[in-house]
Amino acid sequence: MNKKLLLWIIATGILTILAIDDIVEDWSTIDGSFENIYIFFTQDLFPPDWSILSSEPNIKCNSEIGFFCSQAWKGISETLQMAFIATVLGFVISLPIASLAANNLYPLPIAMAARVVLAGLRSLPSIIWALIFTIAIGFGPFSGVLAMTLYTIGYLGKLQYEAIEGIANEPLEASMAMGLTKSERFLFVVIPESSNNLISQLLFMFEYNVRHGTVLGLVGAGGIGQYIDTNLKFFVYDKAMAFLIVIFVVVVIIDILSMVIRSYVTDESDFKRPKWWTVLLPSDAAMKIHRRNLE
Repeated sequence: MNKKLLLWIIATGILTILAIDDIVEDWSTIDGSFENIYIFFTQDLFPPDWSILSSEPNIKCNSEIGFFCSQAWKGISETLQMAFIATVLGFVISLPIASLAANNLYPLPIAMAARVVLAGLRSLPSIIWALIFTIAIGFGPFSGVLAMTLYTIGYLGKLQYEAIEGIANEPLEASMAMGLTKSERFLFVVIPESSNNLISQLLFMFEYNVRHGTVLGLVGAGGIGQYIDTNLKFFVYDKAMAFLIVIFVVVVIIDILSMVIRSYVTDESDFKRPKWWTVLLPSDAAMKIHRRNLE
């Protein structure tokens, strides 16, 4: 092993130990902590209370299917709507700002100014933005949408201008030689060249907003997080655990759908696109099936 690398590893390890020792004021508080966690999981969290999937009389609902009148459905559907709106709005607004922030499209002063704007928007977590908007316009999902939108603009904008800066110079130079304006270069060269990355970022941001939208309910910004917060306040941990499992299942489904969509976007046209269910298989097995289909 390289001596410099070894020294860096040792120095990092020592600094980590010193930092932990400085943060933990009393190591005796750890005594019995594992036993407390075991009791909490086995007695308070499990088994989850699945009554959240049943019809709730306090929820206005016209469906004859009980699940669509349940707290779980109302909470997760509201969270999905919030995440979808915020992701679409954030993507549309962040893309032109990201183009200004790309130093292969605009001069450095303009790029730095746009980057400062994006950095300012993402410097505050979305939960802080949600707190600000709940104070300004009141509780509810609209505050959550605005909070997620602002954070999405800052976070997605950074990913976008990095993707734009990563495209090859030849198409840009050719478009300049053809006399295209900056906006025309952006629409007809930059977006097509970076479209795969932009779509992947969009799907990732939607998944992120769904996960983080559950947290915004803790400050009254709507979504399934509001149900979790209510149950935690009243120490109804088994119901809170059921909501967390619902979130986990939804996030896994979104991740699978994202992989399926990306497989249709990133595959070369000379090859057949994989079937949707192959994303669930190990890579070796999926490749064997894919080759068999080509024969």
